[in-house]
Amino acid sequence: MKISHLIQRLMASILLTITALAGVPASAQINTDQVVNVGRNAMYFSDYVLAIQYFNRAIAQKPYLAWPYFWRSVAKINLEDYEGALADASKTIELNPFITDAYEVRGVARQNLGDNRGAIEDYRLALEQIPDNRQLTYNMACALVDEKEYEKADSVFTRLLDRNPGFENGWLGRGRLRILQKDTLDAARNITHAIEINPNSFNGHAMMADIELRRGKERYDSALYHLDRAIKLQPEIAGLYVNRAYIRYLQNDWYGAMDDFDNALQLDPANHQARFNRALLEMEVSDYDHALSDFSDLLKENPNDIRSRYNRAVIYLNRHSLDKGLADLLHVARAFPEYPTIHAQISEIYRQKGNTRQAKVYYDKAIAAADAFKRNRRRNKDAARRAVNPFGTLNDDGDTDSAPELSPEEAVKQEFATLLISDDNTDFRQEFNNSEIRGRVQDRNLSIGIEPMVELTFYISPNQVRNTTYYIKEVDDLNATRALRNKVLVSPSVASLTDEDLIARHFKNIEYYNSYLAMHTPRTVDYVGRAMDLITVRNYEDALKDLDRAIALSPDYAPAYMLRAQARNHALDLPAQPEATEASSVGTAKPVKPIHSAQTHDALRQRNIDLVVADLDRVIALSPRNPFALYNKANILIRRGDLDEALALLDRALELKPDFGEAYFNRGYVHLRQGNRQQGIADLSKAGEMGIVAAYNLIKRISK
Repeated sequence: MKISHLIQRLMASILLTITALAGVPASAQINTDQVVNVGRNAMYFSDYVLAIQYFNRAIAQKPYLAWPYFWRSVAKINLEDYEGALADASKTIELNPFITDAYEVRGVARQNLGDNRGAIEDYRLALEQIPDNRQLTYNMACALVDEKEYEKADSVFTRLLDRNPGFENGWLGRGRLRILQKDTLDAARNITHAIEINPNSFNGHAMMADIELRRGKERYDSALYHLDRAIKLQPEIAGLYVNRAYIRYLQNDWYGAMDDFDNALQLDPANHQARFNRALLEMEVSDYDHALSDFSDLLKENPNDIRSRYNRAVIYLNRHSLDKGLADLLHVARAFPEYPTIHAQISEIYRQKGNTRQAKVYYDKAIAAADAFKRNRRRNKDAARRAVNPFGTLNDDGDTDSAPELSPEEAVKQEFATLLISDDNTDFRQEFNNSEIRGRVQDRNLSIGIEPMVELTFYISPNQVRNTTYYIKEVDDLNATRALRNKVLVSPSVASLTDEDLIARHFKNIEYYNSYLAMHTPRTVDYVGRAMDLITVRNYEDALKDLDRAIALSPDYAPAYMLRAQARNHALDLPAQPEATEASSVGTAKPVKPIHSAQTHDALRQRNIDLVVADLDRVIALSPRNPFALYNKANILIRRGDLDEALALLDRALELKPDFGEAYFNRGYVHLRQGNRQQGIADLSKAGEMGIVAAYNLIKRISK
């Protein structure tokens, strides 16, 4: 909500002098001015990730120049990488303290990171040089609001609007201030004035919808009108559909509500409120199959989601699945021991199962909890208020409406079976970003997971942002022999082969190796070559046999172990086989029969994961300065849940290869899994700087 018009002003200064610089070799003495200009051209077209790559080249060539750091900070702030933008803006000021715009960039970054005091100081320094700047004054007022210095903020907003009465965001900012001051009438007046200035103000309609919802059910039609307008202006924000569905549900438009929940989930499949609300509505219309699926999906994502667990228990009990329902209710009771209804339900299940002793235990708990519930009337009132309006209904004077006390049964229903809403759907970024933004990669709905393993392959997916081909000496030596029928590449970006002619070519290669090996003494390189063709056509079983043979001939040949780990890793995604393979003391493989008839697919999968790790350990032993073997092993350990060991391996990989973007991303991912938010964001920022697009999407998600 706090990013300024800075980028718009800076973009207006960019001259579109498109040059043919993209092919300049990295090893040559580059013209840094040209490189920076091309980066600025890329920013003009909102291609911020590509722009950063150009600024990186200029910085590498002349690290003492301030402007490349400045422009890189601008690109990063557009990608919402505020930590990275802060570091680059600070470096700009260190190199040249007279670049006024750097203070604004740093102020915006600090404001979004919660350092409002630092942001206010940066804006003050910038305003000393350009005292009447509208956007700097606005950002200063917003920072003061966030610091809860409402009187100072009000004074700044008044001065701003006296000088700029047509500034839409100024009126919206003061409207937000009035909401925080619980003056909804004046908030509505300010926001209405902003909409009068710009009838297509997305933020105005989104804020007005929120105010109308807070004012109670008699204002729902008005709230619905503003939500319709906001959705028409920015149809990609899932939270708007969640809130419109909430109103439609209250107005008995259940089909419209369900349609909105579906739309929200299409835009954001991970949206918790939309999936939970849809499941509640599915329960209400007795569509238990779909409701059960939605609640189960929510619990896979968060096993401690008590609301979903309670409602899934209700469905299980309706279907007479007593054991499953009991398991869920016991979990709920541990989290909410104060609700007598939960204990009563558990007691009844035990009674139906014939366990009278446990039924008596939970009956006694229900009685005790009921007595305590009666004494705790304040909690009843709070729950009732949430039931009347989960937004917290406000009178025009800012007081919360009164609500009736709830019975224990009603309290449970309102705690676990009330629709959820999306709190803040405003988006002030539209003030300086294009409506169709190619470069806002952080807004894309990417599936967030770790970056893939680095593999040996014949084909890679092209990447306009960075070079995804890496160097391993043993692979370079293999290519130098020209013994293989294709050049071997090292990359995490392996292309899926869909061209029928190319696929046929690899089958011919396999036939060639079959004939050659039938008539010649087998060599390690022949088995490796045929294995690579087999992996390319996804015949992992035969590829593993060839790699076993190659390792038997050359037990110290690292690429064969790396390939075998690669093939085994891909085979993990296939259906379970009746046999696995186990490395013998000479490096060949022998079949491993199931230990017991109860051997499960998960057990077989774990055994094969161990074999992948064993192969990667062998690569590390044979080639200790190979960062990719360390990285690949870390990937497997992350999937296995061994985060501490994975972190140590990624540290070692980055010591060997400091420009390893995928390793930075995965290390950041591990830090986040372990709760180290600051370290995680720092690594993700570095990964994004190196062209890992998903890093910006993850930074945005965890910064919400």
